[in-house]
Amino acid sequence: MDVWAPAAETVGLVAGDATAPMTRGDAGWWHGSLPGSADGVDYGFLLDGAGPFPDPRSRRQPHGVHNLSRSFDPATHTWQDDAWTGRQLAGATIYELHIGTFTPEGTLEAAAGRLDHLVSLGVDFVELLPVNGFNGTHNWGYDGVLWYAVHEGYGGPAAYQRFVDACHAAGIGVIQDVVHNHLGPSGNYLPNYGPYLSDAEGNTWGASVNLDGQDSDEVRRYIIDSALMWLRDYHVDGLRLDAVHALKDHSAVHLLEQLAGEVAVLSASVGRPLTLIAESDLNDPKLITPREANGYGLDAQWSDDFHHAVHVALTGETVGYYADFAPLGALAKVLTRGFFHDGTLSTFRGRHHGRPVDTERMPAWRLVVASQNHDQIGNRAIGDRLSAQLDTGQLGIAAALTLLGPFTPMLFMGEEWGARTPWQFFTSHPEPELGLATAEGRIGEFARMGWDPAVVPDPQDPATFERSKLDWSELQRGDSGRLLAFYRDLAGLRRRLADLTDPRFARVAVAYDEADGWLLLSRGETEIVINLSATARSVPVAGQSVLLAFANNAEASPRLDAGRVLLPPHSVAVLA
Repeated sequence: MDVWAPAAETVGLVAGDATAPMTRGDAGWWHGSLPGSADGVDYGFLLDGAGPFPDPRSRRQPHGVHNLSRSFDPATHTWQDDAWTGRQLAGATIYELHIGTFTPEGTLEAAAGRLDHLVSLGVDFVELLPVNGFNGTHNWGYDGVLWYAVHEGYGGPAAYQRFVDACHAAGIGVIQDVVHNHLGPSGNYLPNYGPYLSDAEGNTWGASVNLDGQDSDEVRRYIIDSALMWLRDYHVDGLRLDAVHALKDHSAVHLLEQLAGEVAVLSASVGRPLTLIAESDLNDPKLITPREANGYGLDAQWSDDFHHAVHVALTGETVGYYADFAPLGALAKVLTRGFFHDGTLSTFRGRHHGRPVDTERMPAWRLVVASQNHDQIGNRAIGDRLSAQLDTGQLGIAAALTLLGPFTPMLFMGEEWGARTPWQFFTSHPEPELGLATAEGRIGEFARMGWDPAVVPDPQDPATFERSKLDWSELQRGDSGRLLAFYRDLAGLRRRLADLTDPRFARVAVAYDEADGWLLLSRGETEIVINLSATARSVPVAGQSVLLAFANNAEASPRLDAGRVLLPPHSVAVLA
């Protein structure tokens, strides 16, 4: 049993009723041994007599993040996925879900019971929102303080291994969302052990992680070892790296570049693709440029510009950061050039933002896009989905743009049937003062977006969490079933037509009419024709047959005639 505590004069290992002194080694590491079995022992560390504190690398916290850790040996699991060879991201579809709200039970075991549904959608990867240890019973996951642990309420680490096994048996890879840019406000004992945080620079959530200061080598090792743990010990296929723009690192080799290099080594060892996806606010292609070309070497990054352009085109909402995306030309630019802000003026930021994507060399699949995700729904005042504003035809348009566009599509749980349940921001901080501060902070965040603070739900209210759970009985509603069938048809079409997974920007073209509200997306020989208007529109096309169509009116269908297609209101047609 080892622990890094460079400033401590003495370190004691507490196990049960016994305490044993640990031996100081090199570079601030202390060494000791747990009594008896290496699995299932509750333990902690005394630092100069204070504590005991949980292990920074704890795998289990059965009694919460403020109490003793419990040893867990991942090697005791008998894996059933020997035949699993992994999934590459190119051509894949991702499904983002939150374990606590995906099912009524809110557990990994219950989520595994819904994998057949994901298979029917053509899902290649399931992306789990953070599952690491946090204080309280329920949370988005971004208040985690123990980056090696799996939240006990979800089933703990053994249940996580069984979930990954079940996913692989179903032919689905697992991407784990991980947070390395900040720690939650309750249960963070890392500063007691060493200089994990930096006072020099902060970010949105407070103190930054110490990535380039004194003793930062061990802090970086802490992060990278955690990442490798998911990929190695839990057989995870990829990581989604939260808000990498908040990683303050002025080192010659950025943490992300170092991580990409070490993951590549592990990938070669285990013989399967291991994917790194960044969430970044920078619009900087350097993140996804290969290391051989002096980039960071990550595989992909989220593109919020796609979301914003689709959202504005369908809803007409232009407050806050949506303002720059008002013209339909913004969507056309995103579809053909990857980013909208590629050095252009961002009025929300009050400055120029972004850098162009090299569309001659960069494959389009390196950008992960969504019409809805946990951030863009949950960070709205009332956590309302697109289904609260749009009709079924418009939801079908959003699906077609996401699944048939040139990028890697990601769906957010429930969107495939137009779920009516909101997905709101929820917490369960046991400390009343922390709960109050969180609620007040949320209200302040919405001021710039022009939303009414009076309607913001209390994150601490258990009803906010309960409202955010998916209601699977909605699948019995007529429009829900029709929309779900369309999602499945889109997935099938994406599998059948090579045009729809072609990663070349050069094979993408867009025509549109701002006044009439139509857009034509060409992917090679395949055309996706969209009528955003509430009036039927006639659009010039080259296609001669309709492969798939969807309209708000279930009885309406497109009509091809002499090089034009007549589209019903709020509809989409795929032509060959």
